[in-house]
Amino acid sequence: MNPTLIIVPTYNERENLPRMAAKLLSLPVAVDVLVVDDNSPDGTGKLADDLAAKHPQIHVLHRSEKNGLGRAYIAGFKWALEKSYEFVFEMDCDFSHDPEAIPSFLTAAQNTDLVLGSRYSGGVRVVNWPLKRLILSRSAGIYVWLITGMPFTDPTGGYKCFRRRALQAITLDAVRSNGYSFQIEMTHRLWRDGFNVTEVPITFTERVEGTSKLSRGIVTEAFWMVWWLWLQNGCRRWPRK
Repeated sequence: MNPTLIIVPTYNERENLPRMAAKLLSLPVAVDVLVVDDNSPDGTGKLADDLAAKHPQIHVLHRSEKNGLGRAYIAGFKWALEKSYEFVFEMDCDFSHDPEAIPSFLTAAQNTDLVLGSRYSGGVRVVNWPLKRLILSRSAGIYVWLITGMPFTDPTGGYKCFRRRALQAITLDAVRSNGYSFQIEMTHRLWRDGFNVTEVPITFTERVEGTSKLSRGIVTEAFWMVWWLWLQNGCRRWPRK
């Protein structure tokens, strides 16, 4: 078993999963991969099982239905903690997150508790997004900062590396959010309790295969979630510790 686990949630990612698995297994750092499949109707789960049968570094966690990105990651985090991984990644399967950035995450993770991949640290690095999507993303980051005080440039980003001790400090069953607000909530829970959080710059590329999972409900959940987090933190815009 390698000390690093990459959690890759999937729903109808048949076109992307084989290429992503091959890329992850060819990295200059050794990693294990956990595919968390939400009963994809396109057969992604069966494909993941086939890959796991060929590669001992690949594991598969099947869920009975599609009920949100956050719940998929929570299931993956619990699995990772049971297996004693030290570094646990969140990563999209659609190549919007470049696997080549994983070594830089691991370098940063040696001295921090959570590493956030930022599309906006030191400039904008987003490829093939329409202007309205970019404006929505940047506006969301500013909104999160105004309400919660978290000083991060990309709080809604989903490319992350958690140290084991950080995940152990979170009561995973108490995490309420599910969409993009899941990313905000996980970071906020650690930041407000005094854990070290570092950003590393990444380049984000819009998916080529498959379809985006963004919906109005996801945006609405994130809008209200930040106020709940602010209240949870005693109406503070700074960490408790």
